[in-house]
Amino acid sequence: MKHTSKRFAIWLVPMLALLLSGCGYNKIQQQDEAVTASWSEVVNQYQRRADLVPNLVNTVKGYADQEKSVLVEVTEARARVGGINATPELINDPEAFEKFQQAQGQLTSALSRLLVVSENYPNLKSDAAFRDLQAQLEGTENRITVARKRYIDAVQVYNVTVRSFPQNLTAKMFGASVKPNFKVENEAQIAKPPTVDFGKPQ
Repeated sequence: MKHTSKRFAIWLVPMLALLLSGCGYNKIQQQDEAVTASWSEVVNQYQRRADLVPNLVNTVKGYADQEKSVLVEVTEARARVGGINATPELINDPEAFEKFQQAQGQLTSALSRLLVVSENYPNLKSDAAFRDLQAQLEGTENRITVARKRYIDAVQVYNVTVRSFPQNLTAKMFGASVKPNFKVENEAQIAKPPTVDFGKPQ
């Protein structure tokens, strides 16, 4: 009896591994890791942008302090972004993800308005620090666009897997559900980098 149980246990482990692999368990885990990694890059690039905001606001304030409403708007938008804890768990919570997306969209809009206002101040446009911040912001916005695209693609692949048979059975068994994604209807607007080329003569 002991030998039979031992023999059964020896066969059971590889059989379970084969079943889990055949039902897409490994694929779901790999794709989940890919989503998490791409999300980390999205957050990293958004944080890079948020870190530029204080210097940008202070530089503009030095030349255009009368634009208080725009400066306050940018500062408040950055504060809202900073108030969201963008942990990997956030990508499993559609409501929290929506708040994150809205906050980042508001900061994008506020920055765009700040840069448009800056057009009216030639001395500001010629300031070396401001020009450097413009270049950094433009580069960061481009990185955000790339990181968002990678995240969108990774989530799409993952969501298709967890909704497809027979992987959907495995996903349900292990609590793997569809992840929220950036809204397509806002993609063109939010992903478009603000215009920061103020070096051209008027």
